[in-house]
Amino acid sequence: MDKNKLGDILVNAGHAAKEHINKSKDAAIRSMDQNADGKFDLNDVAAIAESVGDAAKMGVARVKENADESRKRMDLRALRPIFADTLDQADFLMSKLIRVVDRDKKHAENEVCKGSIGFLSDRGGLQVVNLFKDSLDVFGLSFYPDADCEFYYVNPSDRDNYISLDDYFSYLKMMRINELQRVAQDLGAKHFKVTYKEERTSFSQSKGKAQLKMLKAVNLDGQHDETEKKYSVMDVAAEMQMDGHEPHEPKLVYLLKDENVQNLIHLRMAGGSSFHHHKISIKMSNSSGIKENDAAKIDAVLKGMKVCGNATVVSEVQNESRRYLEYEIDF
Repeated sequence: MDKNKLGDILVNAGHAAKEHINKSKDAAIRSMDQNADGKFDLNDVAAIAESVGDAAKMGVARVKENADESRKRMDLRALRPIFADTLDQADFLMSKLIRVVDRDKKHAENEVCKGSIGFLSDRGGLQVVNLFKDSLDVFGLSFYPDADCEFYYVNPSDRDNYISLDDYFSYLKMMRINELQRVAQDLGAKHFKVTYKEERTSFSQSKGKAQLKMLKAVNLDGQHDETEKKYSVMDVAAEMQMDGHEPHEPKLVYLLKDENVQNLIHLRMAGGSSFHHHKISIKMSNSSGIKENDAAKIDAVLKGMKVCGNATVVSEVQNESRRYLEYEIDF
């Protein structure tokens, strides 16, 4: 190749490279020229730094926002607040055992609990609804004897009424006795008597006595007869003399599912004036709202909260299974 041609090629290549470099330089200056004055100077450096700072701040803000949301989710899971609109949700169910408490500091000061009326807790395999004293009206419940106790259990005959756990069994006893009084009045009785009985507990029994008891329980003709029961408590809970009148059917609440009481009402309503005397035994555990397995869970809740008493709910349920109301009525 001619030296002159080679030189021209090299010169042209140099010009092309220089032109490309200049264009790239111009593009770089334009991309970094923040104030559109056609040059890249300290003002542009300051503007870029500010832009980078803003982006960094936005990134930090996003990280902080995500952290706040994560913390709120954790607080909601830990504190489990209940709000007024929670009561209307299909998956919310008021627990049978509830607790009335003051608004504690962690619920009062945490943002996720603002406006809450209570909170949920799980202890001993039982979910408990905790109601704040300053929000009791929102729940629409009634309390016996008042709202100044801590633990309550639902009335088995009224889902919106809660009975203090300390008064639960004595209250239901009183309600059943009162209901038997009203039954006697509605059926037009001339006399009735309610006797409260509690079977004596037995921790041991000799083999000879057990065999004798079995022989007494079976007659020679093969008919079975209930052996005489021994009671540690026998108390006349209510008794009244009345004028008597034509019967009208009572409305039962606490003894609604008791077959003996239902049969008494049926006989009196069907038999009219020919029906004169009747005596029935009502086992109190049949109309009590707490079963033994539920009682064990309640005791676990109380133990977990270090609540001490002179009895357990399980022992009281077991006692209830030995309690009866004997009802005599005359027409």
